[in-house]
Amino acid sequence: MQANLSLIPDDPVHLAMETGADDCSTHVLPKRKDEIALEVCECLIDIASALFALSSRELRKAGRTSQPVSRVRQIAMYVAHVTLRLTMSDVGRGFGRDRTTVVHACQTIEDLRDDPEFDRVVHMFEQIASAAFRNRLGF
Repeated sequence: MQANLSLIPDDPVHLAMETGADDCSTHVLPKRKDEIALEVCECLIDIASALFALSSRELRKAGRTSQPVSRVRQIAMYVAHVTLRLTMSDVGRGFGRDRTTVVHACQTIEDLRDDPEFDRVVHMFEQIASAAFRNRLGF
């Protein structure tokens, strides 16, 4: 039996591989939606860290952080939800926060986008995130 690689571009959980072996440990199982969401959030934190010159450890830190760190985290959460279309619950888990914190972050960033300079920064982050995840999430 030949290997069969099946890709479904509109579905983020798209990897399915079959081999001719009888042992099920040789099959690659597709990642679950929540696993993909966690990976996407981890990557967004790393991108935000590099883009805004902040420690990724600080962005991942549980509890309250300084306002600049919180603001960057809020931007990343906003982009994860609005641009990458992750649910607020998935974003909350991915950032180690509650869903209501994501709701607050999205509302805050949306309000701050009235400032053209702030909007430019958020738009730039949205474009980077879209490009980074285009193939993975089917954009």
